[in-house]
Amino acid sequence: MRVLVVEDDEETAQTVATGLRQARMAVDVATDGPGGLERALHNDYDVIVLDRDLPGMHGDIVCAELIGAGCRSRVLMLTAAATTEDLVDGLGLGADDYLPKPFDFPALVARIGALARRAHPIVPPVLRHGDLVVDTARRTASRGDRKLELAPKEFGVLELLLASDGRAVSAEELLERVWDEAADPFTNTVKVTISRLRTKLGDPQVIETVARRGYRI
Repeated sequence: MRVLVVEDDEETAQTVATGLRQARMAVDVATDGPGGLERALHNDYDVIVLDRDLPGMHGDIVCAELIGAGCRSRVLMLTAAATTEDLVDGLGLGADDYLPKPFDFPALVARIGALARRAHPIVPPVLRHGDLVVDTARRTASRGDRKLELAPKEFGVLELLLASDGRAVSAEELLERVWDEAADPFTNTVKVTISRLRTKLGDPQVIETVARRGYRI
């Protein structure tokens, strides 16, 4: 799952980003409206956490621009204002959810997960293939009666492959959806991550390499 956090307070932005990464999400950060809009339009994010009071371009305008451009990312708006009128205004602009500051961090993680599951195509809260189970809400994975201790990128790859329902997913798509914008497009990190994931999943193997197309469950 890839998330963009647009928040002008750098300390808050980095705190949120660190927490989301610990929840096995890939996170990019922007600290103003124009920077957030540019990243959102040029990257495929599952969810955008958008502060409303942003320098350079108000969060309301960023949200409206994203909707007007046909952006498919889900938008969760954050604001220090918590009135019913603010809530109605935010949702009226096309935001998918609204969370007032200060917020409970586990609630933020839960809402991001819920929004991501409403993406296209819709992803169920629990993904299964045989005895392999990934709980996208709790961010846990198991095979049979064995809990899988997966690194964040390993979890993200497995989640995306299972959600793709047998479709071959290219290394380029995995890099785009699971890693952040700092990822090197010429690296072999996807291949290495797949190899480590296969080892942790054990036998019988469930990840298949499809020549010239990528990987699939």
